[in-house]
Amino acid sequence: MRLTETMATTKSADLPHLRSVVLAGHSGAGKTTLAEALLFRTGAISRLGRVEDGTSSLDTEPEAQKRHISLSLAVASLDDDGNVVTLVDTPGYPDFVAEVVAGFQAADAVLVCMDATGGVEAGTETAVALGRTTRTAALFVVNKCDRENAEPAAVLDALRAEFGNKIAPLQLAIGKAETFSGYVDLVHRTAYRWDGRQEVEVPIPPEMEAEVAARRDQLLEAASEADDDVLSKYLEGEEITDAELDACLHRGVRDSLLAPVLVASATKGIGLRGLLDAIVRYLPAPSEEPPVVAHDPKTNDPIEVSRDPNGPLLVRVFKTTADPFVGRLTYLRVLSGTLRSQAHLFNAEKGEEERIGQLLRLHGKDSEPVAELRPGEVGAVAKLTATATGDTLSSKDRPLVLDRPVYPDPTLVVAIEPQTKADLDKMGPALTRMLEEEPCARVERSATGEQLLISMGETHVAVIGERLKRKFGSSIVTHTPRIPYHETIRGRTKVEGKYKKQTGGHGMFGHVWIEIEPNPGDGVAFAEHVVGGTVPKNFFPGVEKGIRQAAVEGVLAGYPLIDFKATLYDGSFHTVDSNDLSFQIAASMALKKGVMDCKPVLQEPIMAVEIRVPERFMGDVNRDLNGHRGRVLGMDVMGDGIQVIAAQVPQAELFSYATELRSITGGRGTFSSTLDHYEDVPAHIGDKVIEAHRKEQESSAH
Repeated sequence: MRLTETMATTKSADLPHLRSVVLAGHSGAGKTTLAEALLFRTGAISRLGRVEDGTSSLDTEPEAQKRHISLSLAVASLDDDGNVVTLVDTPGYPDFVAEVVAGFQAADAVLVCMDATGGVEAGTETAVALGRTTRTAALFVVNKCDRENAEPAAVLDALRAEFGNKIAPLQLAIGKAETFSGYVDLVHRTAYRWDGRQEVEVPIPPEMEAEVAARRDQLLEAASEADDDVLSKYLEGEEITDAELDACLHRGVRDSLLAPVLVASATKGIGLRGLLDAIVRYLPAPSEEPPVVAHDPKTNDPIEVSRDPNGPLLVRVFKTTADPFVGRLTYLRVLSGTLRSQAHLFNAEKGEEERIGQLLRLHGKDSEPVAELRPGEVGAVAKLTATATGDTLSSKDRPLVLDRPVYPDPTLVVAIEPQTKADLDKMGPALTRMLEEEPCARVERSATGEQLLISMGETHVAVIGERLKRKFGSSIVTHTPRIPYHETIRGRTKVEGKYKKQTGGHGMFGHVWIEIEPNPGDGVAFAEHVVGGTVPKNFFPGVEKGIRQAAVEGVLAGYPLIDFKATLYDGSFHTVDSNDLSFQIAASMALKKGVMDCKPVLQEPIMAVEIRVPERFMGDVNRDLNGHRGRVLGMDVMGDGIQVIAAQVPQAELFSYATELRSITGGRGTFSSTLDHYEDVPAHIGDKVIEAHRKEQESSAH
């Protein structure tokens, strides 16, 4: 993030002339290119960058420029004839859905961007689902109408088939693919063609008149639901004026009763004027939004807060990042009141006061200092100490708290370790700082002692690794985690353990007889039934310690031995050479020898898995579960065509399941898992685990 030398290129505007829009949709739909084109057209940027060249003003990170995809949200504003529009560009790649969730927190409306050669893809569905959850006003734009195989009309029909007749055509494309040259405005029944420099009004092509009439009727049907009088006129076949239709569209979009569809080619600049007009004309200003529902931090009572520049201060923090130039950078949006530089705010959730330094207005990779931010405006501030993503800032004399955003749970698990010894000391602090900006990632310690990184996918893991190195100088390597197997026994035996060592002077002597038997569900138990003092009582703790240490190290494959009882019932000792360590070693030898006569088995963790997928993928997912040694326990209907599969799956089969499920369902499936129980490992798998352990021991011995 760089500070610009000059003051704002985008002026502040009063609330009725503010718009904030999050761009969301499937990866590759052209969101960043569209935002870049809008910024360039309105003079907010002086040079038109390209995602493919890594020169976009919105893809600010080296990791994004290398991959030619957005990896984090970016904010920029434009001034369109006195209307200030804040654009929040978000990634479409599913690994970075946390950025999309954050983007919805920063805007009053969503522009769902679609590829004219695609249709309703997984990213489209994610954006629509988030919009429904947050009741966010929406527009759709069918982008890339100039591409080969583009079918904008088919995309419109697919949208209506998927989401219903509330999806209303606002524009019709003139031509498609290489013949795409403009659009018909269905509200005002005018047409516009691109002449290479601007959109020029032209007559509606005669061959489109029938389609224009049919599509306008679809628009009227959807829009009239927003006004009872207009609905009556529509049902009675009366003429509806353009002004009435415009008013219905604004009200219907604002209240999430309908979502109009536009067409565009961001690379050619076709449709940008119409899109800007629709954003300003139909999307809500902050002053039109309903009051924000906050809570009293002490009583949790709901409190309605109007979006008033003179109201109580209420600020939402929607993103935190570690910036190499300015340090920790906090992205925020003012919902009520006026936030001024150098102000003192209160974080009620943390019980901490925060001093706001210089406020910044964001322009992609650049920023500029501003004196204040008012309701609806987005900005950033550096070096807050306690405040993190999802927190609320308010005044100390009237503390308020907002509901926290809900992020999907990460599901891809990898083990991580420092690449070199020099990285060892850096890795812990670097991970802590990295997790501040990654709400969909976490780090935890496994039962095998490994440090695990749990993320949204393989690309997410790779990007986190690259950011750790670039920002914090810490390099990590990843590998598949070890499965926390257990060992246990099914039979019983009596076994002798004798340790004798004579090296001159005092020697070592320990001798025990131990009975070993199953102890299902009750862990490791030790007892003694020694008669006649064959083993003195002062050596009993050494015997127990030897048994428990050997159990931790395992016998079969180096995994903890559980659920057995060891009873010391006989042995012998030497008055000079016996000591505590001798009996520890003797007991350990006895256990390792005896377990092999007790029908030892290897057990693996079985996870309770809940998989959420669209109904059409049920068969494929169930067949794939069988290939993962899964057992389907039941299925349930979640609503909106989503089915929930309850299953039990070995943990060993789940480490890469997030990637596989995404592939099967086109990115539409999600799952969660928790440990349920342990089961015996199938013999052919257990043999491989045991053999791998044997080879590892042989390798370390050499």
